[in-house]
Amino acid sequence: MGNICRSPTAEGVFRHIVTSRQLDSRIRIDSAGTHAYHIGEPPDRRAQAAALQREVDLSRQVARRIDVMDFENFDYILAMDHDNLDILRSLCPAGHEHKLSLFLSFAPHLGEEEVPDPYYGGERGFERVLDLIEAAAEGLMQDIRQRHLS
Repeated sequence: MGNICRSPTAEGVFRHIVTSRQLDSRIRIDSAGTHAYHIGEPPDRRAQAAALQREVDLSRQVARRIDVMDFENFDYILAMDHDNLDILRSLCPAGHEHKLSLFLSFAPHLGEEEVPDPYYGGERGFERVLDLIEAAAEGLMQDIRQRHLS
């Protein structure tokens, strides 16, 4: 929603995976929120601390709101929950609907569809978000390899 917790965590985790596999020159990664609550702000300090415990640095990120050009510029537009997916669907230009999905659709083995928003919860919520995001990020990497890099 605000691009300070889940989405920047997913961007950081996925960037870490892509860089470790030396694919950063071939894969462009960014995150954005569906709301303008925190534009220009860094990720939540708790998200940064939890990610850094797993050697993922979120400190260079700045919150932004999704732009209509994102639908043109990216192959995947991923939402953390159904509410945000609905907003993305309402913003999506015709012909780009196939790019939209839930992030956890790349980790069907988890049996969950949504990454919970940890903003109002305790520290453990950020750890849970990282667990879910790491699993989905690996699935996303596998999907990209199969569909775009083979």
